[in-house]
Amino acid sequence: MPLSSPETVVTTTSTLHDAEVESRWEAAPAVLLVIGIQVAIALVSLQQHWSLWRLPWWTWLVLALPEAVLVIPLAAAWPGFSFDLLFGRRRRISLALIALIGIGNGLLLLALLTALLTGRETSGGELLFKAAAIWSTNVIAFGLLYWELDRGGPVARRMPDPPRADFQFPQMENPELAEPGWQPHLVDYAYVSFTNSIAFSPTDAMPLSRRAKLLMVLESAASVVTLLLVAARAVNILR
Repeated sequence: MPLSSPETVVTTTSTLHDAEVESRWEAAPAVLLVIGIQVAIALVSLQQHWSLWRLPWWTWLVLALPEAVLVIPLAAAWPGFSFDLLFGRRRRISLALIALIGIGNGLLLLALLTALLTGRETSGGELLFKAAAIWSTNVIAFGLLYWELDRGGPVARRMPDPPRADFQFPQMENPELAEPGWQPHLVDYAYVSFTNSIAFSPTDAMPLSRRAKLLMVLESAASVVTLLLVAARAVNILR
């Protein structure tokens, strides 16, 4: 087996360090923000005696458990953590939990829509608060998903020969506009997710792969339901 050159070892160590820093100081706070949103609406629902269709107030806290589990591989630094990053174990766990969060948030949206269609939601403020919590969680969850999927995740896309890109950022098309060695960070994917949820279409970053396009379609569809149906109805009955 050929031995790795010192330059390769230094590059790999630097790559893993950069990915670990991004995971700890960008991705983990994003998940904590989602947890904070859901805890806040759960406490308000408890105080105001709100329910979600026929579900109790603590339904909002069901997603907090997998989200708290997701924070561990994103933020923890134990011996061998970098090797977990390199061989994708942390990435597989994160992808599974992000998918679980997205599915759970979709079920919450379905419950809210059912309550709206059956006439159980009559308070504009309550409906608007619930829609805002679901929409915010949706934006952050898809931002994390794009971050983990694009070119194999934060580690693989920093390697000398990364997989093909799922998103085309302006800095990649016009490298003279970016700093040398520019790489997209979570904030860039969060921006893609936010603008896709608002405009219902890509803005600065274009999806290249079929999976990226399908995910953006799914996110836009959920956003349309949340903003155009739920939030619009909430404004109409606001009192």
